[in-house]
Amino acid sequence: MSFIVAIDGPAGSGKGTITKLVAKDLGFITVDTGAMYRAVALECINQGVSYTDLDKIEKILENIKIEFKKSGENQLVFLNGKNVSEAIRTPEIDDVVAKYSAIKIVREKVTPIQRKMGEHQDIIMEGRDIGTVVFPNANVKIFLECSLEERARRRYKQNLQKGIDETYEEVLESMKERHKLEVEREISPFVKATDAITVDSTNLTIPEVVETIEKIIRDKMN
Repeated sequence: MSFIVAIDGPAGSGKGTITKLVAKDLGFITVDTGAMYRAVALECINQGVSYTDLDKIEKILENIKIEFKKSGENQLVFLNGKNVSEAIRTPEIDDVVAKYSAIKIVREKVTPIQRKMGEHQDIIMEGRDIGTVVFPNANVKIFLECSLEERARRRYKQNLQKGIDETYEEVLESMKERHKLEVEREISPFVKATDAITVDSTNLTIPEVVETIEKIIRDKMN
């Protein structure tokens, strides 16, 4: 029987980094659900399809293929056979992914894929609705909290390292807008699961967050 860990939290809280490190230490498979929605958004943009054009989005979803492949220590994202690991992490995708991921038919396509991944393997899955919708019966649910300002600072720093020209103020505003869309969306709104354990990463180092979460998981497994 598989052991499932759900980590939910806002953009920039460190979910992706923390999840990968915990998965490596504990031997779990990691699944970046946000990357799936980003891939859908990228394909729609590539085909010039607005988030309001539901008929065309449905046609895209009928043929889309999203895969995760290991490359050394990294996990690459492939969209219809093409490596889009970098392309899905641009400010352009940051600005629109919440709009596409709020669409019912998009979530109906992606959620079953996520659930299937947890059928026969121990996994740690991160996203916005893992503990509330995808795996409401997960063995462990973590809600990774972090202040908006600190999240924006982290994302701004990441963008600088990638050569992305965007000011801190622009990053902050983008995060505010995205959070509003995710909280207010009708389908799978972003909320903390009632039985999730909150871990606030605002003033913690990455190793400290990893240690805290691993202790929670190990205690549950034992």
